[in-house]
Amino acid sequence: MLLQKSKILKLVEDGELIIRPLLENEQINETAIDFRLGYDFLVSVQSREPFINASLNNFKHKPLTSFFQETRRKIGDTFMLYPNQTVLATSLEFIKLPNNVLAELNMRSSYARLGITISTILQPGYCGCISLELTNTNINPINLTVGARLFQARLTLLDEPSNYFENPRKYICQVRPEASAANFDSDLHKLNKIWLENNV
Repeated sequence: MLLQKSKILKLVEDGELIIRPLLENEQINETAIDFRLGYDFLVSVQSREPFINASLNNFKHKPLTSFFQETRRKIGDTFMLYPNQTVLATSLEFIKLPNNVLAELNMRSSYARLGITISTILQPGYCGCISLELTNTNINPINLTVGARLFQARLTLLDEPSNYFENPRKYICQVRPEASAANFDSDLHKLNKIWLENNV
């Protein structure tokens, strides 16, 4: 069931849904919550490496973190998102979801119309700032304001609480952007073992 404004406000008032700081009541609208662009960024940078190696089938590869550079802006400053660039960012707000609520993230339509895309979900029980993978699909650079209401979360009530975070997770309770940890996926280690058996 998609949660509407009255039920979202009730969760906030009861302390079951935590959003800090909630700067304006208008951030909670009829079917979604608006979130603001935070001030920490991981910017994709050109490397001397020929490609980003998201496989383990190579004995020499740089960490995925080496393809990103940290930068920070103050609230009200601007951040330039260039064409075909992916930048990792976070929400200004810290959020703690109830164990029976799932959040689906989308750009606010005003920014989607500029060509900025995100698509992700927050698992029930998630806590931390919201991670954003911002990509500019426009042919022009887009200048963003830190603190602007950039994206929305639609909340869905589940039939029963989730135990998603009872198992170890790569990304949990983060407050700053984190580079991909794809190389730590267990399936890659299994596939790499098969590759080594066939190629070494």
